[in-house]
Amino acid sequence: MKAWTRGDPPTSEAEERFWRRGLTLVAGLDEAGRGPWAGPVWAGAVVLPRSEGAVAGLEGVRDSKTLSLRQREALFERISAAALAVGSGSASVEEIDSLGIVPATRLAMRRALDALGNRPQALILDALTLPDIALPQDAFPRADALSITVAAAGIVAKVLRDRWMVACADVQYPGYGFAQHKGYGTRLHQQALDRLGVCSLHRRSFQPIASRLGRR
Repeated sequence: MKAWTRGDPPTSEAEERFWRRGLTLVAGLDEAGRGPWAGPVWAGAVVLPRSEGAVAGLEGVRDSKTLSLRQREALFERISAAALAVGSGSASVEEIDSLGIVPATRLAMRRALDALGNRPQALILDALTLPDIALPQDAFPRADALSITVAAAGIVAKVLRDRWMVACADVQYPGYGFAQHKGYGTRLHQQALDRLGVCSLHRRSFQPIASRLGRR
């Protein structure tokens, strides 16, 4: 893969390696929400057509962390329209605390794959592999910045998780500001914890939640 510099848009170079082998249904997978103190971890899975036009039509798709809310929402609609298949899956706070964040992230990714409908022939992932999935896999660092399908999957995961945190978490747990910080460890979230304490949406295996509960 060619050298990448910050600001370069993602390409279909990783996908092409599978496409040239006759594996045309290539799913990109990425997650959102591994780091927050609260809420589920979410995964997206996207299969794009082998078409230069499809990639060109997704101009602006890139690592979701570099995009604004408005940009992600607009790109989510374009990805949904252009993709052959889009799937998503999540792992709950309880699963994160019982399994650990990495196994829970893999669980969310498997659920996103199951939601695709069409079974992909190969996977591209951002660093994590799925050892129990018997498909060819290419996992490498910064895949969400380098691969167009992984970048698209990351946008899907981020948009759906953010929507859930606004529509469900913020309504069920008023006062914590989940609609604003989405469970991440911001000053607003810290202040809410100081005022209201830990709620059932918090990850008890994460700091500083564990310390507040007298755990290490």
